[in-house]
Amino acid sequence: MRSFAFNVAYWILSIGYGLTAAFAALAPGRGPASWVIRRYVKRMVQAMSIFAGIKLDVRGKDRLPEGAFIIASKHQSWGDGFATYDQFDDIAFVTGDHLEKFPLLGGVLKKLGAIVVNSCGGHEARKALAMRAAEARAENRKILIYPEGHLAPVGKKFKYRSGVWHMYRDFDVPVVPLATNLGLFWPEEKYEKHPGTATLEFLDPIPVGLPKDQFLARLEAVTETRTAELVAQATGQPVTPAVLIDTPAKWRASASFPTPS
Repeated sequence: MRSFAFNVAYWILSIGYGLTAAFAALAPGRGPASWVIRRYVKRMVQAMSIFAGIKLDVRGKDRLPEGAFIIASKHQSWGDGFATYDQFDDIAFVTGDHLEKFPLLGGVLKKLGAIVVNSCGGHEARKALAMRAAEARAENRKILIYPEGHLAPVGKKFKYRSGVWHMYRDFDVPVVPLATNLGLFWPEEKYEKHPGTATLEFLDPIPVGLPKDQFLARLEAVTETRTAELVAQATGQPVTPAVLIDTPAKWRASASFPTPS
């Protein structure tokens, strides 16, 4: 019943605020559309709590550095974006071009200053990422990126892509890893929701200046280790390292996911 109630609220909010944002995007500047989306995100987080019974415990905000920085987040749930976006007044986010298939959304993303890249990756995607991220950096905005590039089920991980390192190197700003266990309560893009308290934890910033291999190894290690610990805390199970998988098709074939105890 919770899942049904939340999904009704999800579509009502998404359609209502989506249409409003599309009209707001016709106005000059980024302000009107950004205002609408911030309200949409806040209402969605409230709906997660009221209808799905998913509360958020956000930790580590005292670790966030001053000024511009990059947030490199674990990505287990469609709710990750709502939960993280709601923590900041103005944030640029990296997203795949699959979102542009939704009517009117492309214009809204452009007006928001979202960093839309080819979901398949490659040279052109890296070039677009660099160009659009530079625009966000010039406005001194914080940037949210999912280094794996895909939603990963709880207990799984994809290879961390190098796009986050290129931004880290080019912009000379720290990267804040973000661990989460929200996928236990709102798994990927799935219909079912599980009530409980999900945790988002901002970890210690990675200082500037690390070489590529060292940076990516450190980012993956701290993010995956803390995510596994958060999952274990919520489920009462032992801490289990995530299993590396190669493509989204492989995890879609998997049918078992841990649930909170």
